Amino acid sequence: MVSKQTRFWILIGLVTISGFSQGMLLPLLAVILEQNGTSSSVNGLHATGLYIGILISSPFMERPLQRLGYKPMIMLGGALVFVSLALFPFWQALWFWFMLRVTIGIGDQILHFGTQTWITATSAKESRGKSIAYYGLFFSLGFTIGPLMTNLLDISLFAPFLISAALSLVVWLGMLRVRNEMPEKDHTTAYGTSSIKRFSRAIKLSWVAFLPPLTYGFMEATLHGIFPVYGMRIGHEVKILSLIIPCFAAASLFSQIPLGALSDRIGRRKVILTVVGGGTLAFLLAAFFEHSIVWLFVTFALAGLCVGSLFSLGISYMTDLLPKELLPAGNILCGMAFSVGSILGPFLSGTFLDLFPGLSFFYIIVGLLVIVGVATAFSREERATNAPQTT
Repeated sequence: MVSKQTRFWILIGLVTISGFSQGMLLPLLAVILEQNGTSSSVNGLHATGLYIGILISSPFMERPLQRLGYKPMIMLGGALVFVSLALFPFWQALWFWFMLRVTIGIGDQILHFGTQTWITATSAKESRGKSIAYYGLFFSLGFTIGPLMTNLLDISLFAPFLISAALSLVVWLGMLRVRNEMPEKDHTTAYGTSSIKRFSRAIKLSWVAFLPPLTYGFMEATLHGIFPVYGMRIGHEVKILSLIIPCFAAASLFSQIPLGALSDRIGRRKVILTVVGGGTLAFLLAAFFEHSIVWLFVTFALAGLCVGSLFSLGISYMTDLLPKELLPAGNILCGMAFSVGSILGPFLSGTFLDLFPGLSFFYIIVGLLVIVGVATAFSREERATNAPQTT
């Protein structure tokens, strides 16, 4: 069996592959469906399958974790992902691909719930933010590399799916050497109460911590799904846009660990407010200079450095605010918040473009960041006993 440190990196490897598969599927299936003559509206609706899978599975995660432990949950989620990826090339039916997307969403949620809860439950208080920052860093790394698999379509339709499935399987096999652990007793004491009460209490205590994951999901889906449409409308070429978009996730790779470590020292709320302010400024600059390719590269990178870490910062903040028995519920709610933001982002942004064609696309992101910043600044913070002390 492996050491605790090795186990941590195996979990991080699974998270990386999960980000890789998600980052691959969004543009890859969009291109394939477009080439097959699928309408843009159906294409966009089809893309929600992943997040629908996350949402419908989220309320049912806690009890299996209590009964089975971390390892079986994570292995089940990983298996659903790599098997679904391998099935894509063999039947090109729209409804079948949608069901595979939903299944991958379910598998990803199981995998993320197991890894998040295991990491948050076993990380030392003084380094929790840094540990979870690694989680966000490697998910972003995978998400950044994933879209490159679209280029393999020139070789074969089978290639990107089968290569991704094979990589997922290789990392998944590493879990065979990990010893299973059950959640600590104080992680399961809340199971005797109803799910509604647990989730309600978690929301009451840490609602502000769910805003960063929701915001990150909103931005990620909007920048990948709607910005290319807006960019073409204002005269930019598709090839240039495909290079600009990854700058957001790529830049976040450089700030995840420093921001996580900084939040351990000075507190999550201060860091979240700072990065939200920086992200607001970056997207305002993008709105003012959106016709300049150079400025779009710069502002996307600046935004990624700031708000590209919101998901991991939100998880760390949630872990600070909730008692240990509510951490499983909190991890589920973080995933659900991300999914809600991912579903709402393209819909609201697309509606915004239709209603206000004369305004910059970036203003809707600025508006969301302002709301989140104000809500965070004026929220009442009650720290759980497992929160790190700030200086």
